[in-house]
Amino acid sequence: MSAVLAKEAFSDPFSDPLAEGRAALSAGDPARASQLFRALALAEPTDFETRYWLYSALVAAGEAQAAGQVLAEARNLHSIATLRELGADMDRIRDDRGYCAEIGRQLYANAMMAPASFCLGRALDVENLDAQTMTSFGLSLQHQGRMEEAAQVFGAAAETFRHPDIHQFQLYALFADPDRLHRVPEEARRWAERYAAPLTPKGMVFANRRTIERRLRVGYFAPSLTRNQLAQFVVPVLENHDPEAVEVFVYCADPAAEAALPAHCKMRRTGGVSDLEVTARMRIDRLDILVDLWGHTAGGRMTVFARRPAPIQVSWMNFIQTTGLDCMDYVLHADCMDVPGTAARFTERIVSMGEVMTPSRPAADRPDPQPTPALKNGYVTFGAFINPAKLNEISIAAWALILRQRPSDRLVLKYSYFTDPVLQRVTRARFAAYGARPDQIEFRGASPGPEYLREFQDIDLALDPSPCPGGTGSFDALSCGIPVLTQRGEDFYARIGPLIVLPCGLPELVADGWDDYVARAHALTADFEALDALRARVRPGYEASAYRDEAGFTRKLESVYREMFANWMAADGALAA
Repeated sequence: MSAVLAKEAFSDPFSDPLAEGRAALSAGDPARASQLFRALALAEPTDFETRYWLYSALVAAGEAQAAGQVLAEARNLHSIATLRELGADMDRIRDDRGYCAEIGRQLYANAMMAPASFCLGRALDVENLDAQTMTSFGLSLQHQGRMEEAAQVFGAAAETFRHPDIHQFQLYALFADPDRLHRVPEEARRWAERYAAPLTPKGMVFANRRTIERRLRVGYFAPSLTRNQLAQFVVPVLENHDPEAVEVFVYCADPAAEAALPAHCKMRRTGGVSDLEVTARMRIDRLDILVDLWGHTAGGRMTVFARRPAPIQVSWMNFIQTTGLDCMDYVLHADCMDVPGTAARFTERIVSMGEVMTPSRPAADRPDPQPTPALKNGYVTFGAFINPAKLNEISIAAWALILRQRPSDRLVLKYSYFTDPVLQRVTRARFAAYGARPDQIEFRGASPGPEYLREFQDIDLALDPSPCPGGTGSFDALSCGIPVLTQRGEDFYARIGPLIVLPCGLPELVADGWDDYVARAHALTADFEALDALRARVRPGYEASAYRDEAGFTRKLESVYREMFANWMAADGALAA
């Protein structure tokens, strides 16, 4: 349903039974609304719109289990209707698994994740499971924010295929689990025991020169440095490394990365190269320290690190959870991520880099700051440019409460997967369950770099989810002068939001819990002139922060590397003695 249609439907609450049910839900009578919607759904077996509203009413009434079943029906019926509109052969969808897999892959490639998961689920043959189809099915669920279902699929795939690249997908999905502090480390260790431990050499002796003053040989691994978020964080470090202090090697599958590297960095291409060959190349390079920038995510090569090609191995940047590998020595965090009990959940030793964990370089083509849009619009536009995987129920409930108390305000949700009409309608139904109007939610898909950055100018206040906060999008917002409201979560990962915001001198943007979060959202946006004054501080605060001191951060990183090397020499000498 478009925003215009949704608004028109709301304007006449007693024109039909569906509108009467919506009016009852809006008036705070979900039991009456459920009764009306249920009767309509029974009368119309293929009506997905009524079922979306029934879901919202059941959630509002506290009937979570029934609501989940109804939402699944609505999503499936809507996916079927979408497939018909796209011209799919519905007879073959019903009976032909191969055809379902083909259509599912096409839909996935076009970011239509809900219809894709419908087709890919039907393509699965429990008697003859296919790894690619099963993995794509799990990812299509994950990209909709159906994290529990995705984790179940990945868990089944991990046990069925016993492959490290398949098993690692489960780790990301589990990070949305309420018990993630136990489940993620447990699964990481299981991965390591299954795939890494058998590869790790026992009693290996390294011939590295034991001289602390010499130039260290440091390697960085990533699948790409130009096609993902690493460029704005890692390239500044590579450029600022002191060639007199550090000899830098970059192991990367992306051919375009070579042109992005400074002359003092030596590029080693890993695309199409086996783990054994990559490991051998690293050993030939006689690395002192090897840094993984990617972790247990698609394109990672943790099985290379399992072979211990360097005496010191470090996890940083894209994967700040535990890898589970005993042969990974360190992980880099920041001061504000220090929460009691965290160290016990890591196989690595946690090293804090201080106030920030990385530098952050803004895009060269970012637009000039503009006044807050509320001054001309007369209402507030909130925004969240985030993967739907991070849009959990508690964040939706809080954001819906913000919108419910301000009926004229809007929320823009932007990500490539939000072009899917089924995901859009599901998301509107989730917000409606907590009192937000469907016409308050606007969806935007992917856009090229300059246009993506320009769209931040439409936002008065960016909203950060929790306990899985944003990352690169929050940096992009701040660099464009957009305030980002976040909160101080309970664990190390949930504190990424404050880690991004506080160094910019914006403590008023960090809430303590959801009640404070909602209150701050209203307080910060109640006075448009005050909101504009806050906005005027954001970009200067970002530019003056430690995130922009690329050289200073790199000097500290080199110092940390040298301390790690000294520790290794001391431990290695003690073992030799």
